[in-house]
Amino acid sequence: MRYTFILAAALFTLQTNAQKKKKGLPEIDVREVSRIEKTLSADDMEGRKTFTPGIEKAANFIADEFAKIGLEKPANSTSYLQTFRMLKPTQRSAEASVNGKQLQAAEFFVITAKENLVVTENSGFEQAVIKPGEMLVPEVYKIIMSGKNTVVQIDPSFAPMFPRLSYFKRQIMEGGGTLLFILSADPITKFSINASHQFEVSALSNVVGILPGKSKKDEYVIFSGHYDHLGIGKPVNGDSIYNGANDDAAGTTAVIMLAKYFKQLKSNERTIIFAAFTAEESGGYGANYFSRQFAPASVMAMFNIEMIGTESKWGKNSAYITGYEKSSMGAIMAKNLEGTGFTFHPDPYPDQQLFYRSDNATLARLGVPAHTISTSKMDSEKYYHTVDDEFETLDMQNMTRIIQAIALSSRSIVAGTDTPSRVDTSSLD
Repeated sequence: MRYTFILAAALFTLQTNAQKKKKGLPEIDVREVSRIEKTLSADDMEGRKTFTPGIEKAANFIADEFAKIGLEKPANSTSYLQTFRMLKPTQRSAEASVNGKQLQAAEFFVITAKENLVVTENSGFEQAVIKPGEMLVPEVYKIIMSGKNTVVQIDPSFAPMFPRLSYFKRQIMEGGGTLLFILSADPITKFSINASHQFEVSALSNVVGILPGKSKKDEYVIFSGHYDHLGIGKPVNGDSIYNGANDDAAGTTAVIMLAKYFKQLKSNERTIIFAAFTAEESGGYGANYFSRQFAPASVMAMFNIEMIGTESKWGKNSAYITGYEKSSMGAIMAKNLEGTGFTFHPDPYPDQQLFYRSDNATLARLGVPAHTISTSKMDSEKYYHTVDDEFETLDMQNMTRIIQAIALSSRSIVAGTDTPSRVDTSSLD
């Protein structure tokens, strides 16, 4: 089996090198991939947790790389940093009644950016229901990422887990929707909620660079990954830094390398946007803010890259695409990789709802063919969210080949000769 993997890896390398020589394609150098990955996952980045000096250092490093490549800054900006405000709420008071019954504090909670909130059934809120047997946290995450004002009925069978949802209100994004979460066995037909909060304001930044297109400047292709991680925690065998080498310094490294690749290629008819998102680990706020800057119809495709530093379940020269069946993007990528020996598979972990759990989700819900590329074995990824997620655990040769495959597989979309079908939003859960 090992011999087969080595042979396949050698074949892919030879084939891609032959293609590059034949077509004059830029090289993606494993030494450069290693330099960027090692820098982002180093101890002095302190685990890149939001609101820490470590994440600011990482953001500045990524911005410097974008500057060296020669990417343009976002419109009307003097910086690659796309900064937005986060609010840390302290609830001063809250009361709620549903269907004529006064609720106890343990039966509801509110997420809002409003200091003084008064809401009734006549306030124009959408309604959502989380039923018994559904996955509570992913369902809540999807509702939050929608950005819509929503009252959410949660079945009482989730009562033991209900307090855990308070995690989502520790930090909220300015301008986001107001969400009312209520434990109720009965449909909510009448409700009234009054709440008062005070807020501590902080700032977070995505890092965004642009490569303008030639003939189709107003059509966008996005390459993205998140650069935040978990920071510093309790020591485990003397190590307290959650370096996040695979999650997701690997994806951010890929974004930087793809920026180098397409800048050197000089053939993108569509405008390419390279984005390193903040705050994925704490709720996807960076991607949510970023997504608001675009009319969904102008985004032709989004390649979100998450945890590509280890082998997939199929071994080397392979990765998977979340939501593969929801657009034709995967089929286009497969066509562009014919003869290379590399394979993109459909997501093998549908029960994990990965399509909704990464930074592609916000744009996908608006119909954009936005998918995440990953190799992470979600049922057995040994170092996921541990202090051992370090540079030394990654396969840099295989990771480099994955980045090459993303570059090759996306080329017709970037060139404007292929356009993936839109995601049918009516079919989304």
